[in-house]
Order: sequence, then C-alpha cells, then structure tokens
Amino acid sequence: MVDFGGWDMPVEYQGLLHEHRAVRERVGLFDVSHMGEIEVRGPQALALVQSVTVNDASKLKQGQAQYSALLYEHGGFVDDILVHKVADDHYFLCVNASNQDKDYAHIAAHNTFEATVENAGPRYAQLAIQGPLATSVLCKLTDAQQASALKVTRRYHFVDGVVSGAPARIARTGYTGEDGWEIYIAPEEAERLWREILAAGSDVGIQPCGLGARNTLRMESAMPLYGHEIHASITPWEAGLDWIVKLEKGDFLGSEALVKQKERGITRTLTGFEMKGRGIARDGYEIFVNGFGAGWVTSGGPAPTLNKNIGMCFLPLDLAAAGNAIEIAVRGRGVEAVTIPIPFYRRAR
Repeated sequence: MVDFGGWDMPVEYQGLLHEHRAVRERVGLFDVSHMGEIEVRGPQALALVQSVTVNDASKLKQGQAQYSALLYEHGGFVDDILVHKVADDHYFLCVNASNQDKDYAHIAAHNTFEATVENAGPRYAQLAIQGPLATSVLCKLTDAQQASALKVTRRYHFVDGVVSGAPARIARTGYTGEDGWEIYIAPEEAERLWREILAAGSDVGIQPCGLGARNTLRMESAMPLYGHEIHASITPWEAGLDWIVKLEKGDFLGSEALVKQKERGITRTLTGFEMKGRGIARDGYEIFVNGFGAGWVTSGGPAPTLNKNIGMCFLPLDLAAAGNAIEIAVRGRGVEAVTIPIPFYRRAR
C-alpha cells in the first residue's frame, strides 16, 4: 500500500505481472474510488461544459460519454476528463484524483452561465471491471433485462441501473486498453460490491489489481497520465490528442492559444520507444541524440504483454519519426533505444 494523492492505494495484490496478464487474458477488478466526480446541472449546463472543454459535448446523446480535456488559456492541460451526458441539463464529469479540487475550482471560476457545479466526489466510489470477460462477469450481478442492455452498450456509452441491488452508473470505459466497465456507486456499497464481483468472477479467474498493473496496462496502450504525458506546459497538439480538439465548435477556454500554435506548428511531439540495450527507462530520465540532450522520458517500464521495455517521451519533430536511434541515461550510463509508433498494444476487436 502507498499514499497516492492522499489515498491509501494498493500497488499490487498477487504481483504486477500476474494482475497485468489477468486483465489482458481474462478479467481484473480495480478499486478506483480515488477518481473525482464533478456534476454540472442547469438550463445552461451544456454551454458551460462547451466553454471549458475541448471536445464537442453538443454531439453527445443521453447515455453517451466522450474523452475530453480542460485547458488553461495558454493551451496547457488542467486535466484530461470523461464527460457523460445524463440529460440535456445534467453532465457528469470524471476527473483525475489529484486534480479534483483544482478542476472544480477551474470550472466554477469560469461559470458565467445558468448552471450549478458540484464537487461530487464524496458521493461516489468507483470500481472498474476490465478485460475480455468483464461483461460476462458484470451481467451475473444484474437482472436479465439489464444484462441484455449491457451486452449491446457500446464503448463510451453508459447505463444508469442496478448492480447487485446497488444503484449504479455503469459506463463502458476504462484505462487499460481492454474492454470493460467503470461502475459508479455510493461509497457505502463499495466493499460489498467489491466482494460480490470477485465472487461472481471466481470461476473465470478474476484478479484484484493494483496501481502497478493499472500503470503498465495504460502505458502499453499509450494512454496519457496527468503529470507525465500531459500537464500545464503541454498542449493537445504536442500530446498527440488533436483528435479530441474540436475547434469548429467555436470559442472555448484555450482555443485561441491552440489556433495560434497550430498555425505556427509544434516543435516537439509525444512518441514511443523501445529499449535495445539492457536497462529500463524510468519517468524523467534524460534522452540524448548524438550526445546532445533531446528530451525526457514521460513514462517508462516493462511491457509484460510485449515482453520488452518501452516508454513514451517528448522529442523534437525531426527526431520523433519511427526508427530513430536515441540514447537514454539510465543510472548514469547511456542505453540504446529506438523510436517506435504508439500505441504499443491494441486489443483484438
């Protein structure tokens, strides 16, 4: 157990590799109740969400979610978030744990609309069932009608229903690169539901998973982590997240800066690498090309699915193309690596 943003969080239960493989091959269960939730309600709830996020929330239908981000005026990240449309006048945001208070203050400070903003984290716990068998396990804990609905629920959609007697928001989302669900419930239901999910999945080898496997799973899938691939000095263009930016929707916080940067072009970009020499590149290690400092590792470590050591880094554009030789300073010595495309892993559809 470690302190993680003020929460006591498990790094592992039975070992990182065991947990990682369980999610890739079967199913794993994560307690991610540290994640934050913000609710936006009112006749101009959509207008507020549109003004502070980069994606186009007007395209959402009820029961649909989208990956998005909050930006500062200069275009850097406040946070990356999930936006769920509960109703025309109700939007539910899932935000990163360490950023919940900051995100709430940011949205509230820019609320000039007929909308209310609630820092709703204390009202929710969150459990994530992830892996190719996640849906079959979850459906054991719902009635037949809801099980039928869940089986046809697409990625980035959600259902408000009941799981083992507990009212729940059940979203087909996740942070592992696998199919799966994130379940929002009242905190008092969390321990009971945790135990019942483990019991329901015992016949298929469900595995409780900690922060270690959560990190290796998301890294193989090149999913950004706040404070690493995204932070206040990085923009969506640089982070390879241009696909979530919808400039055509009109002005939003940070859009003017993004337009200017797009016009002049970026000078650095996020890329992947794999180690060729012996050594593991850890977060923050410096990268050299021809003896000169060229960038830094944002996330690095073993990739259990791929059986090699990988990582992500920011490099100048002319050095970021796949196949370029780089050197990473690992404990005072240079270790050879080569740039490769991301994501490193994609699940079979």
